[in-house]
Amino acid sequence: MHGEALDEDFLMSVATLGALAIGFLPGAGTQFPEAVFVMLFFQVGELFEGIAEGRSRKSISHLMDIRPDTAHVERNGKLLTVKPESVQTGEIIVIQPGEKVPMDGIVLEGDSSLDTVALTGESVPRSIGKDDEVLSGCVNLSGVLRVRTTKSFGESTAAKILDLVENAAEHKSRSERFITKFAKVYTPIVVGLAVALALIPSLITGEWATWIYRALMFLVVSCPCALVISVPLTFFGGIGGASRKGILVKGANFLDTLSRVRTVVFDKTGTLTEGVFEVTAVHPELIDEKELLHLAAHVERHSTHPIATALRNAYPDEQDDCSVENVRETAGHGVIATVNGRRIAVGNEKLMGLEGADFHSCELKGTIVHVSIDGVYAGHIVISDRVKADAADAIAALHKAGIRETVMLTGDQAAIAASVAAAVGVDAFHAELLPADKVACVEALLADRSLSLPKGRPAREALAFVGDGINDAPVLARADLGIAMGALGSDAAIEAADVVLMDDKPSKVAEAVRIARRTLRIARENMVFAIVIKVAVLLLAAFGLASLWMAVFADVGVTVLAVLNAMRALRV
Repeated sequence: MHGEALDEDFLMSVATLGALAIGFLPGAGTQFPEAVFVMLFFQVGELFEGIAEGRSRKSISHLMDIRPDTAHVERNGKLLTVKPESVQTGEIIVIQPGEKVPMDGIVLEGDSSLDTVALTGESVPRSIGKDDEVLSGCVNLSGVLRVRTTKSFGESTAAKILDLVENAAEHKSRSERFITKFAKVYTPIVVGLAVALALIPSLITGEWATWIYRALMFLVVSCPCALVISVPLTFFGGIGGASRKGILVKGANFLDTLSRVRTVVFDKTGTLTEGVFEVTAVHPELIDEKELLHLAAHVERHSTHPIATALRNAYPDEQDDCSVENVRETAGHGVIATVNGRRIAVGNEKLMGLEGADFHSCELKGTIVHVSIDGVYAGHIVISDRVKADAADAIAALHKAGIRETVMLTGDQAAIAASVAAAVGVDAFHAELLPADKVACVEALLADRSLSLPKGRPAREALAFVGDGINDAPVLARADLGIAMGALGSDAAIEAADVVLMDDKPSKVAEAVRIARRTLRIARENMVFAIVIKVAVLLLAAFGLASLWMAVFADVGVTVLAVLNAMRALRV
C-alpha cells in the first residue's frame, strides 16, 4: 500500500503464512507454534528496535534543545514576552537568570556567566559583561542581561546549528548509500531465490514440506533490516555525539571523509594562534613614535584585518584633524593612502620595494609593518600574535592519531612562521602566501597524493584544511574536508566548511577525527556481525540443523543487537 512491498514486513508475513500452510501439507507436522512465534518474535524485536532508536533520537534532541520558546523584548517602555521569531535586529531584549539566550547580540547592561555546553561542549561557564557578544543557545546562569540583538532569530547561532544537524541526514556516507542501493536490489533477488529453493528441490524429491520450510528460513534469515536500520543509525549517533563536544558535522559523508584524513593543513592566524595582535615595539626613522603610529592607524582605519585593528588600538585617537583620501589596499602587500596630502604606504617589505623605500629588517619576532612617506622609509612597527595554549597538544594528538603530515600556511614572514611552526610542532610550513597561494599549496599537496596512487584508483586518504572560516573560504572548499574553527557567526564558514568547530580550540580537530573513526568502526562491526550470523544460520539451515525460531533470531535478534551497538556512537 505504501509502495514498499518487498520489505522486512513482507518477508516475515510470508514466513508466518508459509509456516501455517506447511501444517496442511500431506505428511507434514504442525508448524502452528512456529508460525505464531515468527510473528511474535518479530513484533517484540520491532518493539525493542523502536525503543533503542527512540532513545537515540531523544538523546540527540535533548542535546540540541537549544531553541528558546520565548523572548522578553522592550517595546514602548514595556517589557513584552513574545515569540523569538518576532524580534527584529537592533531591538533590546532582557534575559533573566536560567533562561536561554534567544538570539545573538551585544550586552548593553549587566554581568553574568553563560553555560555554553550546548554550543561548545565546554562545562566551564563563560563570564560576560558590557560590550561582550552573546550567542543564542547559551543559558544565562546568574545576572540579568540587557542585550541589543545583532541577528534575527532565523540567522542566529542556535538556528544555524539546528539547521546543520537536521540537514545532516541528507548527506549520506558511502556505507549508507551502498546499504540503500543494496536493499532495493537484494530483497527481490532473495524472494526469487526463496521461491526457487521451495520449488526446484521439491519437484525433484517430492519433499514439499521440508524444502518450503527451508525456503521460509532462507527468507527470514536473508532479511537485510539489521543493515538497513543500524548503519544509518550509527552515523546519526556519531553526528549527535560529535555535537555534544561542539563539533558540527554537516553529514554522514563528511564523517566518512574525516575518518580517512591523513594530512591536516592549518591556517596560522586565528587557528594555531590567538589572532589577537598588539603593538609590541615602534621603531621610527624620520618622525617620532606617536606620528608613526598616527599615520599607520589612519591609513588602516577602514581595514578589517587583525593587523589593522592592532594599529588602531595602539593609536585610538582618530578625532584629530587628519585628511585621508585615495585609500587603496593591495592583497598580500598592504595599504596605500593620501594623508594630509602625503602618500603613505603601510605594509610589508614587498610594498616597500614597490614604493622604492630603502627599508631594513628587524630582529624582533612578530609581524613587521613598514611605513613610508612619499617613497621615503619612515620606520616600522612590530606586532605580535600569541600561540594558542592547546596548539602544540593539538598537533601532538593528531600525530598520535596517525595523521602523517601536518602543514601550516600563513601570509606572515618566514621568520615568524618558523617560530610558530617550531612552537606547535607542525611537520612543514609555507610563509608569505597570498590567498591564491594557499589554494595552490593545497592543490600541490593533493597532486602529490594523486601521483603516489595507481592510475585510475580513487584516493582512500583525505586532506583536511583547518581555518577561521572567513578569509579561508576558497581553501576550505578546495580541500577534501574543510574545517572552520569558532566561526558560527560567519555565513561564509557555514557555506564553505564541511565541519564547524564551535570554539577556537585546535585540539577539537583530533577529537573530531577520533569520533569519526569510532563511528565508522561501529558501522563496520554491525555490518560484519549481521552478515556472519546470517551466513552461519543459512549454512545450518542447508543441513537441516536450523529452525524458524533460529532464523528469526538471525534477523530480529541481530537487528536489536546491532541497533544497541549503534547507540554506542552517541557516547563520545
